[in-house]
Amino acid sequence: MRYTEKVVELAAIDAGDDTYRITTNTRINDLVDSLPNMGLMISPVLLEKNSQYTIVCGFRRVAACRYLQWPDIRARILESETTPLECAKFAITDNAFQRTLNLIEKSRSYSILSRFYPDTKSLAQAASSLGLNDSISAIEKVKQICRFSGSIQNGVLSGTISLTIALELGHLDPETGNGFADFFSDLRLSLNKQKEILIRVKEISLRENISIPDVFKNSDFQAILHNENIDRTQKTRQIRSYLRQRRMPEITRAEKAFQKHLKKLKLGKDTSLIPPNNFEGTEYSLKLNFNNLNDLKSRRETLDKIIRNPSLKKILSRTE
Repeated sequence: MRYTEKVVELAAIDAGDDTYRITTNTRINDLVDSLPNMGLMISPVLLEKNSQYTIVCGFRRVAACRYLQWPDIRARILESETTPLECAKFAITDNAFQRTLNLIEKSRSYSILSRFYPDTKSLAQAASSLGLNDSISAIEKVKQICRFSGSIQNGVLSGTISLTIALELGHLDPETGNGFADFFSDLRLSLNKQKEILIRVKEISLRENISIPDVFKNSDFQAILHNENIDRTQKTRQIRSYLRQRRMPEITRAEKAFQKHLKKLKLGKDTSLIPPNNFEGTEYSLKLNFNNLNDLKSRRETLDKIIRNPSLKKILSRTE
């Protein structure tokens, strides 16, 4: 790819054209500190377009020079015959050879290339030639991320939102997706807990015929979320409990009644009464631990006391 070097006025460089931006790093402090002493050691790469210049490589360098109020900079100007595809490849390789691209930068790279390679197979081949992952399934997923909201992308960058969850949030309406993204980022939940809460909130929304944002706006939910007297772990536990109770009120009531009567049975540490899963059946299990024949005889006495205890009848009949 041919280019010529020349001095270009900063005012002639289009700061709003992000066509070829790959990097997610917008910090310029390091460059602002070094440029006055070291100068611009690597010139940005520009493409002339309608008497202005589009940045192909060097977004941070140009921004830092603007901040320092330099009137002009030396830049590498690509030939006018340079195609958009060539510019895209130049931008991707310039970034990829400097460092390992993060997930958003990979997404931007795939997204730019997809303009020229409409089918995923040819896109994968082009990506491979530029040092990117050529897995078709991975490309299909990752290339979507750069189109999602800033909240979702920031969650992915910080590692608080997984790719799996980001894909689900990105296909919700913006208000809902951003609400989940901010919530997950604040509490720094594991993937399994994110999935659980996402499913619970969706189910509550359908069950109560309300929007997902309205589930979040509930006063009880907000009271837990903004309680300054508890840490993230406690908030997470209380929110999960709240959502479970709201989603399955009958099961929650059955559990509370079971626990109340279970205490009155006074089973002791060697005896356990296990209810049916989610209280959907009628079969209970009784577990007795013993070490010898005398222990077993003692458990028989315990069993007789349990049978005579009126609390057992209430448990089996599921009355409060």
